[in-house]
Amino acid sequence: MSSRTFFTGLKEAERYARSRPFFHPLAVDRARAALGILEGISYAIDIGCGTGQSSVALLPIANRVVGIDLSRNMLAHAERSARVHYAQARAEAMPFKSGSVLLITTALAFHWFDRHRFLGEAWRVIQGEGCLFAYDNGFRGVMRENPAFSDWTRDSYLKRYPTPPRDTKPLTSEEAVRFGFLLIGEDTFENEVAMTPEELVAYLTTQSNVIAAVDGGGETLDVAQTWLLDQVRPFFEAAQATFLFGTRAWYLRKLAAR
Repeated sequence: MSSRTFFTGLKEAERYARSRPFFHPLAVDRARAALGILEGISYAIDIGCGTGQSSVALLPIANRVVGIDLSRNMLAHAERSARVHYAQARAEAMPFKSGSVLLITTALAFHWFDRHRFLGEAWRVIQGEGCLFAYDNGFRGVMRENPAFSDWTRDSYLKRYPTPPRDTKPLTSEEAVRFGFLLIGEDTFENEVAMTPEELVAYLTTQSNVIAAVDGGGETLDVAQTWLLDQVRPFFEAAQATFLFGTRAWYLRKLAAR
C-alpha cells in the first residue's frame, strides 16, 4: 500500500498545509499518559509526517523531532521549528541507525504503509524498551447542527468520491508480538472542528477520495470544489457548523527479541 498516488503533488501539499485540522496535540497528550513519558525524551521520529503538524505536536514530549515523508512537496510545506528536522524517506526503509531512538510515531499514515515492513523497521530503529505510537483521525461525516448531513455524506459524497483502498485492519496483539512489540493499549476518542462551508470544502479536497478522482482525470479540482460547495451550503444554518472527527490509537513497546 502506498500514499504516493494521493499526497505527493504540489497542489495537494499546499491544500493539505492550509486545510487539515490541527488535532494532534490531543493525541500526543494521551500518548504521554499511556506510554508513561514523564519528561522530555531526547528525540523522536515521526513517520509519514506530511506537512509537519504531527511532528511539531511532539515538541512538548521530545527535545528534538525528525519528521520523514515520501513526498518532497509535503516536506516543502512543513511547519518549521528549530527543534524539528525533515527528511525524505520511506516508512519501510528508514535512514536511521539501529537502536537509535526511544519513540517512533506515525499519524494518519499507518494504513498506507506496507505494515509488516514498517513494523520490522520500527523494531530495528527503536532502542531498548522504546515505544511506537500509531494513530489516525477520520472525518465522521457528522454535523452537530444538522443530522441530515450524515445522509448526504453516505448517499452523495461517498458515492461520487469513494474511499480508495487502504489497509484498515486493526493492529492486533498477536500481530504486534510477531514483529517484536507488546501492544500495551488501544484508545479511541473524538474531537470537533468548527468550519465554514468554504473551510469544509477545502478540507474535503485534501481527502484521498477527492484527490483520487481529480488525479484519475474523472473531473477537475474546480469542478469538485464547485459541486461540493453547492452541495454543503444548504446544510449550514449559521456561518459555521461543528463536525465530528474520530481518532484511534495504538500504543506499543518494543520487546527484547522477536
